[in-house]
Amino acid sequence: MRLLLKLGILLGALVSLAAAWLWHFAHTPVLSEASASVTFSVKAGSTLRTVSRQLVEAGILEEPWSFSIMARLMGRASDLKAGNYLLEPGLTPYRLLKMLTNGDVAQLGITFIEGWTFRQFREALNRHEHIQHLSMQLSDEEILRRIGASERHPEGLFFPDTYYFSSNLSDLDILQRAYRAMQQKLEQAWKTRAPGLPYSTPYQALIMASIIEKETGKPEERRRIAGVFVNRLKRGMRLQTDPTVIYGLGSNFDGNLRKRDLLTDNPYNTYTRSGLPPTPIAMPGLGAIEAALNPDVESGYLYFVGKGDGSHVFSRTLTEHNRAVARYQLKRY
Repeated sequence: MRLLLKLGILLGALVSLAAAWLWHFAHTPVLSEASASVTFSVKAGSTLRTVSRQLVEAGILEEPWSFSIMARLMGRASDLKAGNYLLEPGLTPYRLLKMLTNGDVAQLGITFIEGWTFRQFREALNRHEHIQHLSMQLSDEEILRRIGASERHPEGLFFPDTYYFSSNLSDLDILQRAYRAMQQKLEQAWKTRAPGLPYSTPYQALIMASIIEKETGKPEERRRIAGVFVNRLKRGMRLQTDPTVIYGLGSNFDGNLRKRDLLTDNPYNTYTRSGLPPTPIAMPGLGAIEAALNPDVESGYLYFVGKGDGSHVFSRTLTEHNRAVARYQLKRY
C-alpha cells in the first residue's frame, strides 16, 4: 500500500513538473524583442513533424520535440494550415501554434528581384501603398545607420526575395530583414567556399557575386562565369566586364555602351583598373553567391562572349575568343 502511495506521489510530481515545463516552454518567446521579424512558410500537406523541424532549421526553435508535444496535447497536431506567416519579436510557441493552426497568414508582400540595384529597391518600397514610408527623405548612409548596418555603401547588402508583412510595417523594417537575410546567406556560403579563392573577405565575394548576377541569367553558366573571373584575377588580368562600367556610369548610361566609356577611368571601370570594383554593383541572389564561392576554375576558361540569346561561348585562349567574337558579335562566319 505504501509502495502504491509512493508511486502515486512520484507520478503526481512528474505530472506537475511536466505541466510546469510545458507552461514555461509555451510562454517563453522564441523571438526576442530585439530580433527582426521573420517570414515562415508552411507548404500544403506539411505534417507537424515536418513543420517542427523546419522551425528548428529556420532558427526559430532550438529543438522540435517540445513544440510537437505541445501541439498534440492541445489537440492541434493535424490543424496546421499552409501559407506565409510573419513571425514578429516577442512571439511565444503558444502564439505561434495558434497562428499556424488558425491560418493567420501574412497577406501583404513585396518582391525584390535578383540583379536589382539599391535604387530599384528603394523605388519599389516607395511605390508600395501598404508600407509605412520612413526612409523616403533619408540618404543611403542614413538608412544603413537606422537599420544597424556597419557598411557605408548599400549596394549588394540586401537579399533579393519576397518579404511578407502585416499592414503598415515600415520600409526600414523590411530593409532590415533583407539586410539580415543577406548577412546570413553570405555567412553560410562563406563557410563552404572552395580553397584558394582570391577573396580575403565575404564582402569581396559579394562583389564578385553581383558581377556574376549581372553577367548571366542562366543558372548553369554561373560557375563558369565565376571561373573566368577568378582565373583572370589569379593571373593578374583585368576583369574587363561591361556591367561594372555601366554601373560606374550611373545615370549617364543611355543604354548604349561606347568605346569611350570603356576607356574613361572611374572606380568601377574594370577595363582601366585591376582587381574587383570597390563595392557590389547589384543585389545578387543565392545562386550567384554560391557560384562566386565555388567557381569552375578547372575548365581553364579566361574569356566569354554573348551569343545573342542570353547564353555565352567560353574560351581558354585569346585566339579562340576572337573567333567567337567575330562569329557572335561581328557576325563574321
